[in-house]
Amino acid sequence: MTLVLDSGGLSMLVKNRARLEELRRRGEGPALVPAVVLAEALTGNHRRDFHENRLLRTCDVHTIDESISRSAAALRTAVGGTRPPSAVDAIVVALADHVGGAAVLTGDLRGPSGPGTTCRARDPGGSYLRSTLAYTLLAAPWGR
Repeated sequence: MTLVLDSGGLSMLVKNRARLEELRRRGEGPALVPAVVLAEALTGNHRRDFHENRLLRTCDVHTIDESISRSAAALRTAVGGTRPPSAVDAIVVALADHVGGAAVLTGDLRGPSGPGTTCRARDPGGSYLRSTLAYTLLAAPWGR
């Protein structure tokens, strides 16, 4: 299975190297990271970002093109409401949809059935998306 990391998923794997090794043993890698996630996950200070950069060297940092950006915009619009997902969160989901059969690793605990569950089309901002993506919330079982 292809994994797409949001900033929370990236941070989680940095803090729990054993889980990262488990994912590798299961053949779930390299993970995809939308380039825009770097803006959320990094500080710009190479010393403070050392562990994140080490993990990112094992990932495929994916440039976001116009097609994925337009899909993300459509997802945000489809969600609507008073709290639509952020553009970055929508891009993460749109990339996962684009590659097909992907799961998103996130540190977000706002899943409908609680942490550690898999749900259909739920975005990191807590709103449902009209999408075929199975969004996997994996924060609590891994510890923080």
